[in-house]
Formats: sequence, structure tokens, C-alpha cells
Amino acid sequence: MAKVWFIIIIILSASGCYYDSEEYLFPQLDSQCDTTSVTYAVTVQPIMQQYCYRCHNNTNAPSSGANIRLEDYSDVATRAGNGSLYGSIAHQSGFSPMPKGGGQLDNCSLNQIKSWIDSGYPNN
Repeated sequence: MAKVWFIIIIILSASGCYYDSEEYLFPQLDSQCDTTSVTYAVTVQPIMQQYCYRCHNNTNAPSSGANIRLEDYSDVATRAGNGSLYGSIAHQSGFSPMPKGGGQLDNCSLNQIKSWIDSGYPNN
């Protein structure tokens, strides 16, 4: 009888083992974050629109955005140049974490903005 139970346990144990690919189980892990061809118009500005414009657009900035405007390239470039843009969105010590009341931007967005800043924050 012990042999029968042993065989049943082996069969049940073996049938529980399977190999799924990580890409199938977690498809978002397979996506790539392009930090090599980052441009202001195609990459950075859409991130600003999605996460920053609600408070930091030219109309709302005086009342709800501490008068910090991020709608125009020159305003974003100024913040990129003095370190406050990345410091805030990366929640670095000494900077007001942005977006206010929200979580930190996803790693891809942070890496893309960092890449753009590191390349001299061109208006492209």
C-alpha cells in the first residue's frame, strides 16, 4: 500500500511542474525602454503633458503650480539645466517630489528624461 501512495505522490508532484516563459506570464517585462533616441518633442514633452501639465501649464502654474511652468521647451530646459526637473521627478533629497501627491514616474520615463538631460537637453 505504501508503494501505491508513493507512486501517487510522485505522479501528482510531477504533474504540478511546468515551465512558462516569463514573457508569456509578464508581457510588460519584455518591452524595452528606448533611451538612445530620446527627443524633446517625441519623448519628453509627452511625459510632461501626462504628468506635469495639470498644475504646471501656463494657465494654472500661478495658482496651483508654484508658478513653475513646464509647458514650453524653454521652461523645461531651464529646470533641466538647474537640476530641479530631474531632482523633483526622481524624488531626490532636497527637491519637492513630483508629481505632487503622486508616486514617482516609472523607471522608463525617468531614464528617458535623464538621457535627454545628459545629452544637453536639446530642443529636438
